[in-house]
Order: sequence, then structure tokens, then C-alpha cells
Amino acid sequence: MMNCEWVKQNIVFYVYDELADDARHELEQHVARCNQCSVELEAVKKFHAAVAQFPIEEPGPGLLAASRMRLEESLESAEQGGWWHRLIFDPVAWLNQIRFAPALAAALLIAGFAGGIAATYKILAPTAAEQGTGSQGAKRVSLASISGISSVSQSSPNQVTIQYETVSPQEARGSLGDPEIQQLLLYAARNNFNPGVRMDSVNLLTQQPVSPHVREALLYSLRYDSNTGVRLKALDALGPYVKDDVQVRDAVLESLMSDANPGIRIEALRLLQPVRGDSSVRIVLERLAAKDENRYIRSEARTMVAQMPEMN
Repeated sequence: MMNCEWVKQNIVFYVYDELADDARHELEQHVARCNQCSVELEAVKKFHAAVAQFPIEEPGPGLLAASRMRLEESLESAEQGGWWHRLIFDPVAWLNQIRFAPALAAALLIAGFAGGIAATYKILAPTAAEQGTGSQGAKRVSLASISGISSVSQSSPNQVTIQYETVSPQEARGSLGDPEIQQLLLYAARNNFNPGVRMDSVNLLTQQPVSPHVREALLYSLRYDSNTGVRLKALDALGPYVKDDVQVRDAVLESLMSDANPGIRIEALRLLQPVRGDSSVRIVLERLAAKDENRYIRSEARTMVAQMPEMN
């Protein structure tokens, strides 16, 4: 039987239609019998209706950049293993959630069954990718099975070698234009714990920034990579697209406003020179010219603002 404490914790999810159908039905049945929870539900509904009357304003580029930076810092400092901790040390609460989500329970059973079959298949029938290396290696391994990429190198203008690890180290060779090689490079740029490997991967990806997937990976590196050299390499590769790609321009603006490294901020400021007349760029430049802590950036921003025509 559902208790009042659970209902109070999930009333907001109910009002925003975020509860599973079975849990929603249980909550409605409980509220119909419990006056206290019924009053609580009505109060939340009235609050939701009052908030819904206000217009939703789009956040400015400054707020977006600051929010992303705070989120990144919070994620980096967050305690790891929280999910496992709750699963191991608070099984009652976890099972209580499963009770009201039978679809999730079924999915877990199916996933466990499929995992058992996959493990058995891997033991009894090793794949060709585990038996050797070569130009087809990248095609025979799933990215989900890669535990890490240990090295990336370019032996010739048209030959890339990537060593990656599953149960044991593996290697794939192919041209930079090979889709599988590109896939591994994108994986290394986002997921590898070795900054040197990320640098090598981003360096190779900069040779083909026209690809939307490659450009997306470079944007990710510019925004979130902890290594200054990787961010700078991604920034330089994105520079030619500042004028025509709004997503690239926004990312460069974020780096100008929020990056912790002054060198990256100065490079971002230089790349924005051709689009200084853009309204969003102008707003940021005026803000930097007025009160940025870096004297050079403040001076350059003032010069760029002075060169712009007056707005009517």
C-alpha cells in the first residue's frame, strides 16, 4: 500500500505527468482516500497553474555559458558511484521504485538475460577482431566493448593507427577518411582518460572539420575538455566556421566569457573579430570592455567596440 510520504515526494512528478501509469493510478487511489494528501495535491496544482501564466524567457548567451561552467564544475566534484551506493546500501528504497515501475523491472530482466547470452557467446566464439589486427579491426568491434584507447598516431598522410583495449589491447589501421577510423577518433576525443590521446585525436579530426560529426566533437572538446591544449586545438579548428555557423559562434563566445585560461580567451576574441557586428557578439564585447578582469582582453574589447558603427 502506498504511504503518504511517498505521495508527497511524487506529487510534483504527478502534476507534471512524469509518473508511470501504474504509479499514477496508485497515487490517485491514495489521494481519493487521504484528505491530507488531497490538500497537498491541490496546492501543488494551484502553484503549477500560477507559474504557467508567466511567459518563458529565453536565456542570454552569458547565462548559458555561466550555467554550463557551473554544471561542469559540479559534475567534476560530484561523488562517484552514487548509483551503486544507493543500490547496495539502500535496497529497500530502490526496490520500492521498482514496485511502481514494472516496465523498468521487465527491462532489467531482459537486459540481464541478453547480457548472459552475450557473455556466453563471447566465451565460446571469439570474434575475428579479438584474434588479430588489420584494416578491418575497427569494423569488427563495437564501441560499447572498448574499455579505452591507448594511442593514436599517423604514420603517413593517408594512414592512421589506433590502439584500443577491450579484454586485451587491439589495433585498427586505415585512412583518415575511413568511417570506422573516424568513429574511433570521435570516441577517443570524448571518452579517453589520457589527455595526450585526446590531443592526438583532436589534432587528426581538425583535418576534416567539415563533417558535422567531427565538428560536434570539436565543439564538445572546446566546451568540456579539462586539458587546455585540447581546447585550444579545437578552438583553432573551429575558427573558420565562426562566421557561418551559429553553434560555433556561440561556443567561441562561451570560451571568451568563461574559459579559465587567458590564452584561450584571447584566441577566442581574435576569432570573433570578423563577426564583431553580430548583436550577441557586440553585447559580450561591451560587457568585457566595461569590466573584464584581464587588462589585455578589456583593452582589445574596447578597441573592437570603438570600431563598430553606432546602433540606431
